[in-house]
Amino acid sequence: MGVSSSVKRMLVGRPLDTSRLGETLLPKRLALPIFCSDPLSSVAYATEEILLILALGGAGLLHLAWYAAAAIVFLLVVVIASYRQTCHAYPGGGGAYVVSAENLGPTAALTAASALLVDYVLTVAVSVVSGVAAITSAVPSLAPHQVALSVGFVVLLTVMNLRGVRESGRIFAIPTYGFVCVIYLMFAFAAVRLATGATIRAESADLPLHATGTYAGIAVVLLALRAFASGCTALTGVEAISNGVPAFQKPKSRNAANTLAVMGLLSVTMFVGITTLAMAYRVHVAADPTELGLAPGATPSTALAQIARATFGGADLLFYLVQAFTAGVLVLAANTAFNGFPMLASILARDRYAPRQLYNRGDRLVYSNGVVLLALTAIALIVAFDAELTRLIQLYIIGVFVSFTLSQAGMVKHWRKELATPEVRDRGRDNRRHIHRSLAINAVGATLTGLVLVIVLITKFTHGAWLVVIAMPVLFFGMKGVRRHYDQVAREIAVGPDAKPPRPSRHHAFVLVSSVQAPTLKAIGFAQALRPDTLTALTVAADEDADRLREQWTAYDLGVPLTIIDSPYREVVGPVLAHVKETADAEPGAMVSVVIPEYIVGHWWEQPLHNQNALRLKARLLFMSGVTVIDVPYRLRSARRPPQG
Repeated sequence: MGVSSSVKRMLVGRPLDTSRLGETLLPKRLALPIFCSDPLSSVAYATEEILLILALGGAGLLHLAWYAAAAIVFLLVVVIASYRQTCHAYPGGGGAYVVSAENLGPTAALTAASALLVDYVLTVAVSVVSGVAAITSAVPSLAPHQVALSVGFVVLLTVMNLRGVRESGRIFAIPTYGFVCVIYLMFAFAAVRLATGATIRAESADLPLHATGTYAGIAVVLLALRAFASGCTALTGVEAISNGVPAFQKPKSRNAANTLAVMGLLSVTMFVGITTLAMAYRVHVAADPTELGLAPGATPSTALAQIARATFGGADLLFYLVQAFTAGVLVLAANTAFNGFPMLASILARDRYAPRQLYNRGDRLVYSNGVVLLALTAIALIVAFDAELTRLIQLYIIGVFVSFTLSQAGMVKHWRKELATPEVRDRGRDNRRHIHRSLAINAVGATLTGLVLVIVLITKFTHGAWLVVIAMPVLFFGMKGVRRHYDQVAREIAVGPDAKPPRPSRHHAFVLVSSVQAPTLKAIGFAQALRPDTLTALTVAADEDADRLREQWTAYDLGVPLTIIDSPYREVVGPVLAHVKETADAEPGAMVSVVIPEYIVGHWWEQPLHNQNALRLKARLLFMSGVTVIDVPYRLRSARRPPQG
């Protein structure tokens, strides 16, 4: 086993047999942290995003946070109820893409897929950067290293996910459940203190909050809508469970729907509690620290950090515990995307809308190519935006609500088709009533998410969301192009029912030689075993070695004619290509084989010392019509190491 293989085994683990795929299925207790870490963690910054936008109008508009939060809670309940229907109707997973493909057509399906893929990349970037922000709130000295920390966490998540879904789930369960526990502990602590008459104020409560402009009339409404749109980040990741139903233990649909319900209950109560405490403590946040009277370049504490510090007072240990679990769950919230992206990419690859490599499972029975692709894209985004959460968050949730709307609209059509089938008509009133109820839930969900999508587009477009609006069509047409390519190849290589293997009229073989050595003899022996109609040894007279080779060839009498191509300009590749092409063009129905002896070395540093002409020749010959390239390997001693167990 080589060094690279040993490192891979140490990081990823030993390969798993395909027969053990059933062992990777998830019970509900592990599925919750794996699929729900994103929506659960979103409550850590959703309230802050509402307050951040309302702060533009000054402290006098912060009371609008109540209305924005109430609308978000209602929307969250509707979306969760809608996706529970999807879990039952589509146990094969795929979420918005599959629902749209079956009910709305390929255009809607690819639109949903492009939206989800963009959203998953942004989920990784936003979640990790949010987690690093929680760390720098507790340890401000780390603020200058946010990019490096963010990239490091993405790499760590990548390695953990490459080890397998179930194994990583056990690790992810600790910060997810720990975060939920410390948040509810904070609520209990705050309730006791407030009930006993304590006055609790956030550290920013007395800092001035100046309006950045004049807001009145329609401007206030638009600001409130923008705050609502930013707070809708609380809904990110809700669709992940419907995408990953096949990963659950049986009964898959019921377990997925129940996990979704538990996630909804936790998300709603935590979001309401954090918003209530933020308003009670008069938490102030602003994108520009100077708006709060802080020094330029200062790193203000997050809203949740201010709430925790104010709630626990002098109990610093509990404050740091909240920050530690918040940072942990925010970083691991990216795991929702690490499960959703590869699975969706594999379905797209199955349908020939993405490269085939994304359909293959890796050593640990995960879609490892999708995991790596997601990580690289997210890292590029983090570096490009300098790990600034405020800039990244503006790109967020547009893709979420595109997929929400298409998924729910597709479910409405699905239930209508169900009602039209004879089987449903004959099942009785109770069954039809159940379908009508599901249809109504999905119709309300489609209407609301469509309305929110319009609001998000209007309020976020000029603040950076235009990048997503461009990225989605690029992905859409890219997937169309991939499918078009695969379809064209399929038509090109298709054979009829009576097709027979084509036989060339003649077979000409050339063996490339430079001297009479062991690799040359092995290649000639292989070529003779092919029994071609003609067999010729071919070399180029680029220097004085050609005369020496002619003498050797005569002395050894190998029984194969030697052709020496003159090359006055000492070029090797060009003359060989011209000679082979001339032979191939002379007999269009014939096959020409070029046999190339190639050294196989055992060390990386030996590779540049050999085979350079062979590599260049192969790269050119492979594109030549009617020509087949055959490598005959000759292993040097450094490559003949005995196998290791």
